[in-house]
Amino acid sequence: MRILVVSDSHGNESTLRSAIMNQPKADLIIHLGDGAREAQAMADEFPSRKFEIVCGNCDWGLSSVLPSFGLKSMAEYLIYYTHGHNYSVKSGLYNIISAARERKANILLFGHTHTPVCEFDDRLYILNPGSLSGSRPTYGIIDITAAGIAPFIVELRA
Repeated sequence: MRILVVSDSHGNESTLRSAIMNQPKADLIIHLGDGAREAQAMADEFPSRKFEIVCGNCDWGLSSVLPSFGLKSMAEYLIYYTHGHNYSVKSGLYNIISAARERKANILLFGHTHTPVCEFDDRLYILNPGSLSGSRPTYGIIDITAAGIAPFIVELRA
């Protein structure tokens, strides 16, 4: 099972589309906010793909429509995902890691910083896919197999 994780596309629909097309085997696409409008457009464009979308701090007018976080079970793993601004992730990860642990998550996904992170900390996989906007767009992949969880960051090449 493969999950495509994207964040902070900030209106760049073509880069988001490229990431989706580069990962045709992704069973799920999670957009972590700050680009929810183009994420919803991509969900309409790719109706056979499953999307989960949360609201970021720049997704004005969508906070009443989209959740600020989500919990998703995949195989025997629980994924906690959110944009990250509500946890002050630009100042450190303690608050968001604590939130994931309180929810008994195995995988934590967040965005907001535009800086890719792929770490493992005491049974918690932590992934920030970076940003699909800017000069070096990145996204994340999580492969869940019988052997376990394999997260990684991909730089989108033009």
